[in-house]
Amino acid sequence: MAKRIQFSQHGGPEVLQLLDFEPAAPGPQQVRVRNQAIGLNFIDTYFRSGLYAPPSLPSGLGTEGAGVVEAVGEQVSRLKVGDRVAYGGGPLGAYSEVHTLPEANLVKLPDSISFEQAAAVMLKGLTVQYLFKQTYALQPGDTILFHAAAGGVGSLACQWANAIGAKLIGTVSSAGKAERAKALGAWETIDYSREDVAQRVLELTDGKKCTVVYDGVGADTWLTSLDCLQPRGLMVSFGNASGAVSGVNLGILAQKGSLYVTRPTLATYANTAESTQAMADDLFAMISSGQLQVDIQQRYPLTEAAKAQTELSARRTVGSTILLP
Repeated sequence: MAKRIQFSQHGGPEVLQLLDFEPAAPGPQQVRVRNQAIGLNFIDTYFRSGLYAPPSLPSGLGTEGAGVVEAVGEQVSRLKVGDRVAYGGGPLGAYSEVHTLPEANLVKLPDSISFEQAAAVMLKGLTVQYLFKQTYALQPGDTILFHAAAGGVGSLACQWANAIGAKLIGTVSSAGKAERAKALGAWETIDYSREDVAQRVLELTDGKKCTVVYDGVGADTWLTSLDCLQPRGLMVSFGNASGAVSGVNLGILAQKGSLYVTRPTLATYANTAESTQAMADDLFAMISSGQLQVDIQQRYPLTEAAKAQTELSARRTVGSTILLP
């Protein structure tokens, strides 16, 4: 028997239940992992609340973790029992002592990266990898705006942009978070709780605005983000922390400077075993070289998953949060 978190109805953190279950033997091309650490992400709250629909209810939760292979199914070729592995994509069910998932979704974890580091960084780190290396190939000297620069994804983005030589302007909600983002490599910060973001971007860039805006906040920042882009700039809307962007009139892109917009997801980029491993290897190399520090600020036992989600949604966390089975 093992323990896992599941939910039978949509709602707040109170719908999460800790239950015993009997792990099934892995099927063809499947691998069963004994989790050593589990990642906590905003997307988990979307599945729980119903913003994103899980395949069916009751459902497990979570898509990120790291551990040791304890069983493999038929036709598994890359991995064997005892391998150290990590994952940042579905199926749902990472909030568990044991998780079974397709071999293609797992990457081999080098000895230089700990289970806790991997669980804290896979989803967020692979997100920054595709945002900065694939969605738009960030170049030295590029000036970009990144919302929520002191959060889990933002903390890595500040460091990665700095390593590339790009000038990241990060939005934050407090002086403390501004200080944190600057310490991590942000070129400048804007406290959106007391400053006009678009006006400050104009001032900081001498009227040139940004090449790219990376927006994981969603509805609340959509229009502001467009106002921070230079003509033919790229709006990258990659998250919904404040709710989904909807009802968009494409004409607004013309009015604000023939702008481009994309709504990417990690699954489209990490869509094969080879691409996922290559992206992870790039991420792990950044960590091993010291260019990326994985900052785990909160650790909760798996039994306190609801409390961890409450803190995350209330923006009372900084850096990364992990659950420990």
